[in-house]
Amino acid sequence: MRKIILASASPRRRELLEQIGAVFEVCPAKGEEKITKTDPGEAVEELSLGKCREIFSEQKDDVTVIGADTIVTLDGKILGKPSSQEDAVKMLSMLRGRSHQVFTGVTVMSREGENVQTLTFHESSQVSFYPMSDREIQDYVHSGEPMDKAGAYGIQGKGAVFVREIQGDYNNVVGLPVARLYQEMKNMGIQIRE
Repeated sequence: MRKIILASASPRRRELLEQIGAVFEVCPAKGEEKITKTDPGEAVEELSLGKCREIFSEQKDDVTVIGADTIVTLDGKILGKPSSQEDAVKMLSMLRGRSHQVFTGVTVMSREGENVQTLTFHESSQVSFYPMSDREIQDYVHSGEPMDKAGAYGIQGKGAVFVREIQGDYNNVVGLPVARLYQEMKNMGIQIRE
């Protein structure tokens, strides 16, 4: 079995891979995240490819690297991670009582001898929020949970109480569409589980 590296510092992505029984190491990409695309699907694919390439280029042996990135969009506008508590309040105020899209881009780069394969794809899910009071938003932001998350909320944490409905893959909203990843890697001939 080839060595598999997750090029992400996200504890949620690590947990999702562990949940499906994947055997992997974590080596987070350190490069700056730059979005040059306006289409959200293309933007997350670009970000995941950048992370994946950075770690893949540092490897010498046969290896598979997985890079991923998640963004939230509302009315076509990309919402990344909040830059401050005020920014988190602003984002959540925009999202309350409305539906938004969550895009996760995934890139898999694999080397076996001279053979290098690269695959990039994205998944999107729609999430609808219940109305939220200003107080609920303030309390949630003060919990600290929103600060390192796209769209300023964590569906798998305290933010779950605001989610009315999801259309699409729940794990995609958490940060990694593991079922699709597993199927794509299987099609590439890469074993992710022992």
